[in-house]
Amino acid sequence: MSLERINPAELSPATGFSHAVAATGTRLVFLAGQTALDGEGKVVGESLPEQFEIALANLLAALAAAGGTPAGLARVTVYAVDVAAYRTHAAELGRIWRRSAGRDYPAMAVIGVVRLWDDQALVELDGVAVLP
Repeated sequence: MSLERINPAELSPATGFSHAVAATGTRLVFLAGQTALDGEGKVVGESLPEQFEIALANLLAALAAAGGTPAGLARVTVYAVDVAAYRTHAAELGRIWRRSAGRDYPAMAVIGVVRLWDDQALVELDGVAVLP
């Protein structure tokens, strides 16, 4: 398995994401959207950073169960009910990402949404990983 992170010099600097990721490998894993649900199916965490950390941990748990690691993430989409709050907390969310998933950033997008499945959810993450 190999992921090549591509960040062309003529594009704005890629901070906390990669502009493109070229993947070779033998297995694709499509990761369903994960929010800050606990084992009983209840949304936990009051703030966006708290919920982001739990949602990311849930995404990484699903990836690990499929035999992958954070380095195999090729694409992650973040759905936020408040993009302005996401931008306000961007530095803290970046620290959470690096602590949980490292510095091998996937291609990413943040999409503003009106709401998520659970009314209390502030953020949801889904993704695609490439495994050996």
